Amino acid sequence: MTRLKVLKTYKIFIGGSFPRTESGRYYELKNKNKQSIANVCLSSRKDFRNAVVAARSAFAGWSNKSAFNRSQILYRIAEMLEGRKSQFIEELITQGYTKALAEKEVLCSIDRLIYYAGWCDKYQQIFSSINPVASSHFNFSVLEPMGVVSIIAPENPALLGLISTIAPIIAGGNTCVVLASEQFPLSAITFSEVLATSDLPAGVINILTGTSTELHDHFSSHMDVNAIIYTRENKPEQLKIHENASINVKRCFVWNRNWLDGEQQSPYFISDLQEVKTTWHPIERIGELGGKY
Repeated sequence: MTRLKVLKTYKIFIGGSFPRTESGRYYELKNKNKQSIANVCLSSRKDFRNAVVAARSAFAGWSNKSAFNRSQILYRIAEMLEGRKSQFIEELITQGYTKALAEKEVLCSIDRLIYYAGWCDKYQQIFSSINPVASSHFNFSVLEPMGVVSIIAPENPALLGLISTIAPIIAGGNTCVVLASEQFPLSAITFSEVLATSDLPAGVINILTGTSTELHDHFSSHMDVNAIIYTRENKPEQLKIHENASINVKRCFVWNRNWLDGEQQSPYFISDLQEVKTTWHPIERIGELGGKY
């Protein structure tokens, strides 16, 4: 008898757990030979709202961690991905990648995590400043994370595009909700298994699967989202996202990049998702008799 394969249902990742979508819907993912290879959750508006709650709950703890600690955690994620790289390569090949391209993407993904791990405790020195003022004050400008960032990740490259957008956001102390590639979603959910077994606090990264057609409106209109990153080329969706973002004046970025290019990594991706806080501090002067004024 011919044995039927039991297709894995790839769940979503919210608050450090792996729930099924509350909608109960899924779609069949097929390979280039039109063979079913997995069942993938079709996330709903409710799933997105739950993910935003998880991201907001995690924000205070994550943003208050030391930059060195965030760096350690990013490096740990890279270590975990390195240990499972053969699984990720095989999964990309299953979805239609060539072996050479799959190997390149996985290795680039590991290197990109390490790159941003190195920037966690350095970007403040680059972008912060001591400002000259015409009064008896010190004036400092420093970066602070925005909060919750929603991301519609690239369709292709699926894994590297996902990591290239997530890494600078969490390196800067933000938390995020991500919509993974619809065409190549498997590596995104497997990556969430890496996150769940690393030192990353629950809720810092939340990963959904589904369609941008259904979800981009919710990603851009939610009032507790502070910024949105869109990485695809659908012009009507871009226009709608910009319109929705204006409702609560959330930052809106369109990152259409060739993520396989080694130049598409920069501390400026971190600074994009930061607010500048300027503080004034009076200068204490010592008088001739030793008194302060």
